[in-house]
Amino acid sequence: MAAVQDLDRPLAPDAPPSAASLPPSGRTRRSVHRALGGGAVADVLLWRQRNAAVLAAVGATTVWFLFERVGYSFLSVFANAILLLVLILFFWAKSALLLNRPLPPLPNLEISDEVVGTAADGARVWINRVLAIGHDITIRRDRKVFLQVILVLWFIGYIGRLFNFLTLVYIGFLLSITIPALYDKYQDHVDERFGVAHDAVMKQYGSILSRIQAQPTKEKKTQ
Repeated sequence: MAAVQDLDRPLAPDAPPSAASLPPSGRTRRSVHRALGGGAVADVLLWRQRNAAVLAAVGATTVWFLFERVGYSFLSVFANAILLLVLILFFWAKSALLLNRPLPPLPNLEISDEVVGTAADGARVWINRVLAIGHDITIRRDRKVFLQVILVLWFIGYIGRLFNFLTLVYIGFLLSITIPALYDKYQDHVDERFGVAHDAVMKQYGSILSRIQAQPTKEKKTQ
């Protein structure tokens, strides 16, 4: 009878997740792998394919060392690499005809219309974004966007004075294969610290923006 009474009772709704099951920040964890596209590139950036990630890091370091430290020029290295590849393929094809062996397995060396269309669509999106920012600054006179553009351009110019272009690209590559993996591992602690820093920066940014917006009103009152 007790078993029958238990079956007749309505099922209790699922209890909400306890505070112990949530991360320390109280927020649900974001999927870094999904944010990076969820493909093979995301696996490499998050070091889920360690061999590919190590190979990419070693290759980028080798390229940077050859061009930056040794002093090779990009044009000479590129021309010599293509020359070596052409010689290998030429003698491989000749020896294959003489020894009755298969020819070099070359892929279809052409760019499809789909690849060109995808690249054009991506370029169009970025160009429209830049034009929209220019429209907001010149036509709408958006001081917030103007201040953001000034800060970004100043930061890029300051970084450009410290490093050349190749070193800057190399540093960006190293950051791209280290920061996502570290953030995926320590996401809760990073979000907590970043939230505190973001609130402080936005408070200072709001005070600066309010001062800039208050100057025209003062000028109108004086006139």
